[in-house]
Amino acid sequence: HEPLLRVDAPLWQAQLVETYLLNTINYQTLIATKAARLRDVAGSQTQLLEFGTRRAFSPQGAVWAARAALAGGLDATSNVLAALKLGQKPSGTMAHALVMAIAATSGSEQDAFTTFGRYFPHAPLLVDTYDTIAAVEQLAERVKSGDIEVAGIRLDSGDLVKLSQKVRSLLPKVKIFASGDLDEYEIAKLQIAGAPIDGYGLGTKLVTGNPVNGVYKLVEIDGIATMKRATNKVTYPGRKQIYRQFAEGKISKDRLGLVSESCLTNEQPLLQLVMQQGKSLQKPEPLTEIAQRTAASVAALPDSTRQIHQPTPLLVEISDSLEQLTIDNG
Repeated sequence: HEPLLRVDAPLWQAQLVETYLLNTINYQTLIATKAARLRDVAGSQTQLLEFGTRRAFSPQGAVWAARAALAGGLDATSNVLAALKLGQKPSGTMAHALVMAIAATSGSEQDAFTTFGRYFPHAPLLVDTYDTIAAVEQLAERVKSGDIEVAGIRLDSGDLVKLSQKVRSLLPKVKIFASGDLDEYEIAKLQIAGAPIDGYGLGTKLVTGNPVNGVYKLVEIDGIATMKRATNKVTYPGRKQIYRQFAEGKISKDRLGLVSESCLTNEQPLLQLVMQQGKSLQKPEPLTEIAQRTAASVAALPDSTRQIHQPTPLLVEISDSLEQLTIDNG
């Protein structure tokens, strides 16, 4: 295990921030990692929207999830509060409830499309409330006659491959979005099957999942190295640094060592000082820059590590100095 963050502080101060750091870093790392995988599989031209607010663990968690998703490479969020806080434009589609309400009280499914399009002309229409093919066929006739303009449609259920292919044949210039418990594995299957889908709404499997079990451990106090020795939970002692080695633009391996060590040839230290005496040393990065850095970091991974099925873990070596310190404290 490699450290994401190192805190050098008096013990009481370091303990004071433990819970907050773990709470913020673990969950957002989970979401950002998932988002980066989704972007890597979907490709740079596919539009990816964060739709996870209703599935997130709390209102605060939903805002954090939206931020982490954008940092990981998604294009936009449907969470209005998150978009406001982050200086982003929210993006979403219509709801089944609107279609059902208008159809039941004052018209038809097509009337719902007309009404929604009047106020949100660039948002996709949700066409699977009743009969997906029938709805799209009627829309195609209306588009042909000039009765309505359709920027996009969204498929939320059914056979997404067959339905998207049918929609493309009827509305060749309209963008097709898909949603419904999708993840990188499902997107890869849809791509292989030839589904002509332009974008995805991602919710449940983005903002939930197996937790990131990041931990916060004491490794040194008053110059004395410390370590946890419990079975299956052994930690390495001492203040550490990650020394990353590259070859032809790709990460070849990481070397986990002590801060007192020097970089070897072609190595870069990953942990950088960002806060000192309680003061941030850098201005907050814009989300666009974070997303670009994420994409560059993913691109630097070996192809065998980027694959979604049976990926090869990145090679991590333990330095001789750290190995000896571990033996001395064992």
